[in-house]
Amino acid sequence: MLLIIFAKNPILGKVKTRIAKDIGDEKALQVYKKLLEHTCAVAQEAECTRWIFYSDYIEVNDCFDPHKFTKKVQSNTDLGTRMQNAFQEGFDAGFERIVIIGSDCYELQPVFINEAFHILGHKEVVIGPAYDGGYYLLGLRYMYSQLFMDKHWSTESVLHDTVEDIHELELKYDLLTPLSDVDFYTDIPDDIKTLLDI
Repeated sequence: MLLIIFAKNPILGKVKTRIAKDIGDEKALQVYKKLLEHTCAVAQEAECTRWIFYSDYIEVNDCFDPHKFTKKVQSNTDLGTRMQNAFQEGFDAGFERIVIIGSDCYELQPVFINEAFHILGHKEVVIGPAYDGGYYLLGLRYMYSQLFMDKHWSTESVLHDTVEDIHELELKYDLLTPLSDVDFYTDIPDDIKTLLDI
């Protein structure tokens, strides 16, 4: 079982840009670093192999312990192709159940990741729906390239279009509990607001 994490390098002015409009680049970067720390802690509790794919380059001194996470860089294309390439790399390496998550979901807990792997024991696809119309988790037992094609990424249509593809392919799938991503100021959890004084 393989867990893939997609993360942006924490670069000032390049992360949480929609949040930065309300609190500035510095605070937005601090928020994103807290999200990364949460994602790291959750991933370490999941029972699986872990790969983290950074957006631009491999971070050396961050919370992702290289003894627990294999560090890689995403292919420099659109999000769908990058995810497809990461899944393909995992399947080529011999993994039979692969789950991908991002680094924007503060509500994510290890139980959801472990449940996704369990579902992949008897279903081809599992999705963790996000309240914004996307998804915080996608799990596959085999490669289905159609799920990564012709999507308007980061829009409210992603989940709907992905489920439509699943039906078209006549795959068995299951949905996890819906969770919220942290994309706007109003999404920032109160404990992070208090910690960062924002």
